Amino acid sequence: MDHFRRLGLLRRRLTKTGLSGLLVTHLPDLRYLSGFTGSSAALAVTRRAARLFTDGRYTAQAAEEVTAAQVQIVPSAPAVAAAQWLAAQPGVESAGFDPVRTSVAELARWRGELPSRLRRSFLTPLAAPLVEPLRRIKDEDELALMAEAALAGCRLFEHMLGFIRPGLAEFEVAAELEYRARLLGAEGMSFETIVASGVRSALPHGRATAARLPRRGFVTLDFGIILGGYCSDMTRTVYLGRPRAEERNAYEAVLEAQEAAVAAVSSGASCGEVDEAARGVLRRAGLAEAFSHSTGHGVGLEIHESPRVGAGQTTRLLPGMVITIEPGIYLAGKFGIRIEDMVAVTRSGGQVLTPAPKALIEL
Repeated sequence: MDHFRRLGLLRRRLTKTGLSGLLVTHLPDLRYLSGFTGSSAALAVTRRAARLFTDGRYTAQAAEEVTAAQVQIVPSAPAVAAAQWLAAQPGVESAGFDPVRTSVAELARWRGELPSRLRRSFLTPLAAPLVEPLRRIKDEDELALMAEAALAGCRLFEHMLGFIRPGLAEFEVAAELEYRARLLGAEGMSFETIVASGVRSALPHGRATAARLPRRGFVTLDFGIILGGYCSDMTRTVYLGRPRAEERNAYEAVLEAQEAAVAAVSSGASCGEVDEAARGVLRRAGLAEAFSHSTGHGVGLEIHESPRVGAGQTTRLLPGMVITIEPGIYLAGKFGIRIEDMVAVTRSGGQVLTPAPKALIEL
């Protein structure tokens, strides 16, 4: 990962805002810009310098991970130290911070530790994030890591097809999936694994419970793993037993909607257009009301990143973005179905990173 290049791109954006300094405290942003993977740090960036502040627990780790910024070890409160350092730099008259990632209490603390003449005006909320737009576009290294994580997820799904059977508790299914993920080298799960079976499949975020898998009904698996800090995300819905006509027809409608949205992914397409490709199919099938969430979202160092692939979203897709395509329907008291792929935007369209089978699987 070329952290020098990323800091250079950030500085260009910083200069356009008219600010001469930036305080970065959101840990995924820190990791993206510097390579630091610890749990407590702040990064101060000026037009000429970058300094990462962390505490003594990370002395050796920061020295090993961080090359594009100087490292300074402080006893506590790295963000306070970073703000004070910025205020002491010649030519730095104001420093931006991300108000979306900063609590009122944090800001008051930072300002309270500055010289009194700077407390009111030195730290300035950014009108728009500066690091997030850079993170949207994945470079070759990031794409390779994400493709590897996604393929590992597909292998996990294939394993689970031989494990799932009626009578198992949902949490047993989740435990097996997460155990196997660790054996494949996962650093962790991208989010709490969703296993929703029978009538519980109608819960869009039905986290695994003690409920037993039914003899007959849908089972939704929504999961992801983390490799090299990057998340994967996929959903498949399978059927235990033989589906009824209504269930089969509903599944085919969701699959058609999902494939239509994948086909709509291309450089220059708007997120709203991709969402409508899925929503339009379900509308024609009379299931639009049962589709209660957005079609997808960006993914990377965090499981939910911009852009949001939802109705009316005007953000244009660009090569290097990685998004999910995950339409679903949820019929309370009956069943639910969701199918999700990770898709990398390319110059000529979209590359599906999760090529596990999507045709209805009956177990």
